[in-house]
Amino acid sequence: MLLLVAAATSLAPPAFADNGNTVVPNNARLNNAVYVNINTSQRQNGCPVDSKMDNRLTEAARRHTLDVLNNPDINGDIGSDGSTPQDRARDAGFPGRATETVAIVPALAINGIDVLGQWWWDPPSRAIMQDCANTAIGVWSENSLNRSVLVATYGQPT
Repeated sequence: MLLLVAAATSLAPPAFADNGNTVVPNNARLNNAVYVNINTSQRQNGCPVDSKMDNRLTEAARRHTLDVLNNPDINGDIGSDGSTPQDRARDAGFPGRATETVAIVPALAINGIDVLGQWWWDPPSRAIMQDCANTAIGVWSENSLNRSVLVATYGQPT
């Protein structure tokens, strides 16, 4: 039996983070699920169009996610360098107004239910998430052994 398992393991194709394999750490599914759920909450609020993913806002979200992950004293919108969501979006090249929502879980893993639960029951976060003027969005998440962070940056293009 052990030989059969060893043979099957050695014949298995390598797993890459971009091929949908859940064995390799990959937050793409989580990020996409959160994006879809934000659009659902906007539709429930009567928004006429879905927001679109914007790589510049994703970069702004990535920058703040890493900052929050690596600086445990940060637990909101202001970065360790004093930057705001608007600053990070502008630095990433986004021309317009920007806001964000931040979800932090003191654990290795985070899931969409944790994220949306934090935002849905927090009136300021829910207002941002459901604002129909936010027609562009970027989502990024990262994990460490004791902290998981997900940031959604919302934009109103000019």
